[in-house]
Order: sequence, then C-alpha cells, then structure tokens
Amino acid sequence: MLLLGFILGLAVGIGFWIWQQVQLNRYLGRVHKPLTSYSSKVVLLLIPRLRQEIAMVKQQRQHWQQSLQTYQDVLDFAPIGYLLLDEENQLLWCNQQAREILYLERWQPGQVRLLLELVRSYELDRLIEQTRDRQKPQTKEWIFHPSCDNAAEMPTIKSLALRASSLPLPNGQVGVFLENRQPLLDMNEARDRSFSDLAHELRTPLTSISLVVETLQNRLEPPLNRWVDRLMQEVNRLINLVQNWLELTQMEANPSTQLQTEVIELRSLITSVWETLEPLAQRQHLSLSYSGPEKLWIKADQSRIYQVFLNLLDNSIKYSLPCTSIQIQAKILPTKDNHRGDFASPVLEINLIDSGIGFSEADLPHVFERFYRGDKARTHSSLPDNYSMGSIVGNGLGLAIVRQILLAHGGSIKAMNHPETGGAWMQIQLPEVMANS
Repeated sequence: MLLLGFILGLAVGIGFWIWQQVQLNRYLGRVHKPLTSYSSKVVLLLIPRLRQEIAMVKQQRQHWQQSLQTYQDVLDFAPIGYLLLDEENQLLWCNQQAREILYLERWQPGQVRLLLELVRSYELDRLIEQTRDRQKPQTKEWIFHPSCDNAAEMPTIKSLALRASSLPLPNGQVGVFLENRQPLLDMNEARDRSFSDLAHELRTPLTSISLVVETLQNRLEPPLNRWVDRLMQEVNRLINLVQNWLELTQMEANPSTQLQTEVIELRSLITSVWETLEPLAQRQHLSLSYSGPEKLWIKADQSRIYQVFLNLLDNSIKYSLPCTSIQIQAKILPTKDNHRGDFASPVLEINLIDSGIGFSEADLPHVFERFYRGDKARTHSSLPDNYSMGSIVGNGLGLAIVRQILLAHGGSIKAMNHPETGGAWMQIQLPEVMANS
C-alpha cells in the first residue's frame, strides 16, 4: 500500500508539473505573437533604409578604392621612391622608383615581406625604427651598397648616395620617401673636373698678360697709367680666382692629405693676420678686440689656418661700418665622449663678430657655397656711399675655402647675425687643443 501511494503521488506531481509547463508555454506564445508581428513590421519598414545604407557603404568603398589606386598611380609615376611599412617592418607597398633604387627584384606587388630580407641596409632600417619610436619625421643621408642575387650583374652595380625622409603613420606604419642623389653628385663632380681643367689652362695666359701689364706700367705716364693699373687689378683678380678654385677643388678631393699639421700658437697667428690687414682697417678707423686665453696651442696646418682668419677678417673689414670694432672671443669647451660619458679632448670655440650690415635671413644657409653672393645683405647696395667699390669685390670663394679648411681639420663654422651688434657672427670650432695658459 505504501508503494502504491508513493507511485500515485509521484504521478500526480508529474502531471501537475506538465500542466504548469503547458500553461506557461501557452502564455509565452500569446505574449510572443504580438511581439513577433511588431518586429516583422519594423524589419519590413527598415529593409529599404538598410539597403540604401549598404549601397552607400559600397559606393564609398568603391570611391576609396579608386582614390587609393589614383594615389598609388601618382606615387608610381613620381621621380622619387616611396616605401610603406607596417608595425613589424614588413614592406606593404613600394613604387617603381623605390624598386629601382633599392634593387627590389624579389618583391612583387601584393606581397608582404620583411624589409630586411629584401634590402640589406642598416641605415634605412634604423631610420624607420627612429621614426616609429619618436613619432616625428626623420631625414638621413648615406651611401647605399646594393646587393643582387645575380652574381654576374654585381660588377655593374654601383653604390648610390641616398637621402631618405620618413614620417610616422597610424597603426605603427611608416612611410619613407627615397631620393637618389648620385646623378647630382656625378654631375657636380664632372662640373668640378671641367672647371679645374679650364682653370689649369687659364693660368698660363693670365700669367703672360700680367707680365705684359707690368711692362706697360713702367712705360706709361699719367693719366694713361691709371688704365693700366686698373687692368692690373682685374688680371690679379682673375689669377686669384683661378688659384682659389684650384685650391678649393684639391681640398675637396683630398681634404686631409693637403694638410701639414704642426703645433701652433693661435693668438700670435691672429695678431699676425691683423697686422697684414691693418692698412685696410685704418681706412675705416677699425680696431680689433680680443678676449680669451692668452695662449692657445692647437695642432693644425699653419698656412691654412692663417688663410682662414685672413679671409674672415678681410670680409669683416670690408663690410664693417666706420669707427667700429671687430671682436674675437675665444674659449675652451669641454666635450663628453658620447659612448662612455667621460670627458674627451676639449674643443676651441672662436667667435668673430663685426658691427657691419650682417646677413639677410635668406642668405644665411648659403654663405659658404662657392660663388654665392647675397642680393640684400653684405653686398654693394647695402653699404654706405663712401665705400670703395673696388675694395669689396670678391670672387665668391673665400668663405667656401674657409669652410673646407676647417672641415679638413675636423672643425666647423657657422654663420649668424649677432643680436647686439647686428653684424656678422662667425662661430668656429676646432679640435686638437694642445694647451692653454
């Protein structure tokens, strides 16, 4: 009886639970039916708008694809190379010029390859990493030595002087513009060679003309002799031009081999230069002031350093205003070894400041270029009326020679305008300071 009661109770309980489930399902069906009907109506109303949005998205996608293709076509036609790299330095795309410059024979459009597998250039790889790390555009110049899979073509492949300009892009990507500067360098070298050959050829006839003019100077009386004197000035100017050109070309070709270094005392050398130019300075009532160590010993080529200060002081005298002073300020700068942080050999800094008309902002980047003469500063038109035109005519090579001499010594020079005097400010830095007291 007990077992029968238990079974009967269980059956009743299961039946009641099933009835509850049926009632619940009926209730949910009644509730869900109007919702489904409402949703269906909403969906039917939204379908046209969804189709319109999808069409617009497809149209925009097609437009962006066309724009991307247009930009790629433009870059492919550009005379400079372009590379696009992802955050892992994989080459995503490059134009035709980049493929030719970097000899990317193993890369095909559509491929994604690690750049280092295609181009063995530490300089380019380092530039890309710096751009990504600093998130700023970077520029670098270096000599690129291409590699080629075909050994037979290697003797015909030449090293190239490249300039790369990179910029950071979203998602860690980097874009790099490549410029092959080798044709320009080859053209400049051919030009220099032609001018040097011409200068060599001009020396002999100019020397002969100079001898003839000297003979005429001794035989002509005033006022005819003034024309011969003028002719002699112009012949000497041409001879100096030829000599300076040959000298500059030789220094550029072999900077260090042209130097005969010795230990010299720089303060005495500057004094000697000023004594040579003092007659010119006295015409304008100019004076020289010096501040710095009494003795400055450096290891350098005495004749070359003499020429540096001769050219610089000569320029300052020509362009200084009357009754002013030309300042020379010298000081020793301690320098640090970038690798170890230790103090390395000190550097001598010399500031040469005049009170003349200075340089125009447009001229400052170009003052050390050969044959460059600015239009608005340190030219005839900017000088007072009492200046002699003959005294300021130069050949445009003086500052170029100065810069080349200092570079050969491992030094540098920078042109500025001094904020107090308004005149030219030449800042020289020279290594190899031996002693000072």
